[in-house]
Amino acid sequence: MNDMPAFIPRPKQQEVLAYRGGRMGVSAVPGSGKTWTLSRLAADLIANGVLADDQEVLVVTLVNSAVDNFYQRVSGFVRQLGLLPHLGYRVRTLHGLAHDIVRERPDLAGLSDSFQIVDEREANNIREQAAQVWLSSHPYELDDYLDPDLEESRRDWVVREQLPRLVSEVALSFIRSAKDLRLTPERLRQQLDSLSLPLPLAEMGWEIFQEYQRALVYRGAVDFDDLIRLALEVLKQDETLLMRLRYRWPYILEDEAQDSSRLQEEILGILAGQDGNWVRVGDPNQAIFETFTTANPKYLRAFIERPGVLTGELPNSGRSTLSIIGLANQLVKWTQGEHPVQEVRDALQAHPLIEPTPEGDPQPNPPDDPSLVHLELHGFSASEEIRAVADSLQRWLPDHQGNTVAVLVPRNVRGDALVEELRRRGIEFVDSLLRSTSATRKTAGALGNLLSYLSDPGSPTKLATVYRVWRREASEDELKEKRRKRIAELIRKSGRVENYLWPRPGQDWLDELEMAGEEPLLLEELAQFRQLVRRWQGAVLLPVDQVLLGLAQDLFDQPGELALAHKLAVLLRQAGEAHPDWRLPELTGELAVIARNERRFLGFSEEDIGFNPEAYKGRVVVATMHKAKGLEWDRVYLMSVNNYDFPSGMIYDKYIAEKWFLRDKLNLEAETLAQLNALLSGGEYDWYREGEASAQARLDYARERLRLLYVGITRAKRELVITWNTGRIEELQAAMPLVALESWWHTHLRNRDLGVDA
Repeated sequence: MNDMPAFIPRPKQQEVLAYRGGRMGVSAVPGSGKTWTLSRLAADLIANGVLADDQEVLVVTLVNSAVDNFYQRVSGFVRQLGLLPHLGYRVRTLHGLAHDIVRERPDLAGLSDSFQIVDEREANNIREQAAQVWLSSHPYELDDYLDPDLEESRRDWVVREQLPRLVSEVALSFIRSAKDLRLTPERLRQQLDSLSLPLPLAEMGWEIFQEYQRALVYRGAVDFDDLIRLALEVLKQDETLLMRLRYRWPYILEDEAQDSSRLQEEILGILAGQDGNWVRVGDPNQAIFETFTTANPKYLRAFIERPGVLTGELPNSGRSTLSIIGLANQLVKWTQGEHPVQEVRDALQAHPLIEPTPEGDPQPNPPDDPSLVHLELHGFSASEEIRAVADSLQRWLPDHQGNTVAVLVPRNVRGDALVEELRRRGIEFVDSLLRSTSATRKTAGALGNLLSYLSDPGSPTKLATVYRVWRREASEDELKEKRRKRIAELIRKSGRVENYLWPRPGQDWLDELEMAGEEPLLLEELAQFRQLVRRWQGAVLLPVDQVLLGLAQDLFDQPGELALAHKLAVLLRQAGEAHPDWRLPELTGELAVIARNERRFLGFSEEDIGFNPEAYKGRVVVATMHKAKGLEWDRVYLMSVNNYDFPSGMIYDKYIAEKWFLRDKLNLEAETLAQLNALLSGGEYDWYREGEASAQARLDYARERLRLLYVGITRAKRELVITWNTGRIEELQAAMPLVALESWWHTHLRNRDLGVDA
């Protein structure tokens, strides 16, 4: 890090760097250099001699990738100050910090020294199984919540295909909230038993929670939410450990504090102590992970407003042009002063608004050009919007190969549709920020199809799919693709698969095809494929990871694909060890969720292990707005800015959490959490009124989507394009904030041309 660029603090950054003790809350706008500022503050505290040799500055951040970023920057500053790097500071995610604490005294957490931590994948599997058990045991329990006008056949389909996923999602919110409140299944059961009237959704949540925790105990394991709760328990029970940690970390610097939860605030507060040194930095306007999680920007806001807390601001941003800054600030002003739903006006805060960099700043804002901002009020159809954005990219890219560009979407499915259009046109793209990379999904899908067939070897349909996977490269040649389709169709209609793969004398299906006059090349291809499938079938008695690696050798020849296959093989081996009763169909399901893009899996491509927009100049990055947080591009497209993806809380808006098959526009997650809160209010059943939580959830979601739009706008450095579509059945409208911004922008440009100060 000796070549780390010099950091010249701006005046507002210098005010934060003047901190030497106490509690401090800092509001930081997008692109304000908060990571640089916190890193320099940590280095200054180390250099100023306020630490003993066995003390450290503790930096707590949100995600693992930020840990490395902080380590590098603090280390670089420490070197520049003439000190030894890697001494005097520690960087942890909250979960990493909690894990360190629990490992000190697992006995106080009720754990053995060898306790395990289940990852998100395993936790999801356990919860989904618990939800399925509940549904099987209570097949009619949710009938009262279904739309009474559903046709019987439609209702059966909903119960079979839709409810399991919904119940699992509801259970996730319930379990997270219960753990954030430090509740156990036993305590919840006591509360439920004290009621004179039932809370059916809370009962459902409790049963799944109990089954989920029982499964964790059986494994001798905890999940990530348990770690934080148990770390707090350890600190409250072991005063000696708490005092030792307070001494070790006399300064706590917290990054991304707008995404803190009740437990995060409590655990860092107890570590800092009542009069300790604790700096919290964040941007409440970028709190986009609130809905049905335990994170909430209110904790940072309340902290900053407490008496005795020092306040700081990082309002200067050199990321964007003045036009884009003005647009982001106008969204804040309109929300606070003109949003038609009064309750939503607190979604964004105006202190501070984004300010450009001061004169003479070494990192000034890009030159302003208002003509590079386009707010499109024309309502495209869903497919037209895809084509319009692709057309625009096709025109722009040839002359901007040295620039970065991103298309940001509110949901993965929209990004997938754009990716397919870009692929069809031959436009280079990067889609790793949707979930998994497309290469990862294709690799998992190919292997999953083979395992699916091997678990059902008598299926001609699955065997035909395997053939198409094996000869997937034929799609690039029209003649080969025609033959591939023909052979796959023959296999699918072959009837008895054994007459093809393992025929008895006189029953060889290939002989029948030859007699029917099929071309020799086709018969030769089928004979070659038969030998391959026979070898695969002979390998199924091996452990599943060895089966997968053997299949990969026949399917792939690229090092990245083979390396990813090895990683997938390890995943299946671990799943098999965790579930001794699982057989090939269950293990195949693990690959299926990756291939269907339902769960992110990290592969070996560069996009999977770290993302730097500058590495993809001249290529289109397709990402969700959530995944784009913290990143920036020269040109940014924001798609689908309509009143479904960005509702405003108006009565005619629709909400993604309000499932069409439920009655009265109920949000089942919101209603379940409301019953949990009613349960904890002393058992007063009258406190809960059905529908109120769903109505409040609409407002909360509208608030979050305003912040998400703010995040999307502030990803753009020089150019910004915003579009919207009318939806699948062409009934949606432009999002209300987009209409307001376009009107303001039109007036702003007119006043600018007239020389009027707007």
